[in-house]
Amino acid sequence: MGGVIVLLVVIVLVLWVLASCIRIVPQAYAVVLERLGAYKATWSTGIHFKVPFIERVARRVNLKEQVVDFPPQPVITKDNVTMQIDTVVFFQITDPKLYAYGVENPIMAIENLSATTLRNIIGDMELDETLTSREVINTRMRASLDEATDPWGIKVNRVELKNIIPPAAIQDAMEKQMKAERERREAILKAEGEKRSTILVAEGKKQSAILDAEAEKQAAILHAEAQKERMIKEAEGQAQAVLKVQQATAEGLRMIKDAGADESVLTLKSLEALTKVADGKATKIIIPSEIQGIAGLATSLKEIMTDKPAEQK
Repeated sequence: MGGVIVLLVVIVLVLWVLASCIRIVPQAYAVVLERLGAYKATWSTGIHFKVPFIERVARRVNLKEQVVDFPPQPVITKDNVTMQIDTVVFFQITDPKLYAYGVENPIMAIENLSATTLRNIIGDMELDETLTSREVINTRMRASLDEATDPWGIKVNRVELKNIIPPAAIQDAMEKQMKAERERREAILKAEGEKRSTILVAEGKKQSAILDAEAEKQAAILHAEAQKERMIKEAEGQAQAVLKVQQATAEGLRMIKDAGADESVLTLKSLEALTKVADGKATKIIIPSEIQGIAGLATSLKEIMTDKPAEQK
């Protein structure tokens, strides 16, 4: 019975040892294998077997891109302003062997290296330049860290300045400056708006004056045209009236002539025409000499006619 138990224990131990010798490496990971304390191989994704008691897994390495957020670091600018800057480093392990044997603590090494590199870069820049040159600082830090971490099997893909925290007094001064700048821009925009409004009002008045002048001009032209038309019509009416009077006169003379009237009758008609010409408004009428003789004859006839009734009485 005791021998059976011992056999079972031996079998369990053998199975456990064999199971421990089988390793499955997942995707995006690598395993550094050592034999008797020396580097043997790097296992990639898949199933692998190691020799028990002789070979061992020295390190399991993550090959994914990793992000490390370092705490704020005190730095001094060229114009002696102390500020706090924290950085974010994006890196990836490219060589598991170098990563395992290159440096004792790679993350701490990257943190210290980023702090010293940041101090060197900021020390050559003034405060205003530091606040406006994030991209320049990021690029220079990435290049320096990538070059320094190559012996460690690490590739630095990107470095970002997360926060730049100047002293409280500097922040107050910057806020006042920004407030003054915003007020200045507001005043400029307000002045520009008032200027444009004034220009638009003046342009409107100008257009209104031009339209009023055009309207007055058109009205004057239309009035002159109407006056002209009225005068033309009046002239045509007068011409028609004169023409009709002349036609009537010519017709009357023709009828008198056809009736055989003598010179005395024609003279009397001339006197009637003169009377109409005078129309009670003329103060002086010039009578031709021929008509004057007829007028005297008419007066003598009138006197003879008035004397005959007196003698009969």
